[in-house]
Amino acid sequence: MRRDADYFGDREMDLIYIAKRLKDALRLETVLTEAGLDYAVEADNYVGGTIFRTTRTGAFIYVPPEQTEAARETLHRHGYRPQTEPRA
Repeated sequence: MRRDADYFGDREMDLIYIAKRLKDALRLETVLTEAGLDYAVEADNYVGGTIFRTTRTGAFIYVPPEQTEAARETLHRHGYRPQTEPRA
């Protein structure tokens, strides 16, 4: 279920996905909610493009560490490729 960042307090959260389109973010929220996972969403910037690199805004989706593996498995089952790089 989507939670405000305040719900998690000062806990470290794991980045599991960066949705580049609103449609993907909304679909993924439905997937995570139906799986019974708690998550937070934050709009942030990322760098995209191969030849012409630009800064874009996406929906960064975070889960608590104890739910990371379950969230990644859920993403795989629904055709998403989870974020594997640590956030900078």
